[in-house]
Amino acid sequence: MLQLTPEQRDAMTAHGERIYPHECCGFLIGTRQDGRKRVEEVRSAGNARDDSPQNRYLITPEEMLHAERDARRAGREILGFYHSHPDVPARPSQYDLDHAWPVYSFLIMSVNKGQATEMHSWVLVEDGSRFEEEPIVVEE
Repeated sequence: MLQLTPEQRDAMTAHGERIYPHECCGFLIGTRQDGRKRVEEVRSAGNARDDSPQNRYLITPEEMLHAERDARRAGREILGFYHSHPDVPARPSQYDLDHAWPVYSFLIMSVNKGQATEMHSWVLVEDGSRFEEEPIVVEE
């Protein structure tokens, strides 16, 4: 289960709407406890893809390193990543599956004609063959 605040949800959807028609991306940073992932920070990242930013995203190794270092200093970890799917459903693509890492949450939001419409979180199954949907709980 992935726990978010309304402000975190709103920050991600605003990012996706602002970057549309390109994919936005960022980090979900927080803590794990009793099978729950509590997001304590949503940190936007730059999409380093210049060849197809409308349907792919790339977070640079340097940005990943900085986010990981900052999270550890705060006693947190990177729980996963978020990105938008412009004008397509918030479901993982084959590209998403091919580039996913185990353990992380992959939150995808659909941004249709510039308006965020749906949000789902996914986790890679142990053998890496597919994603399973992970419940999102938005709490104050």
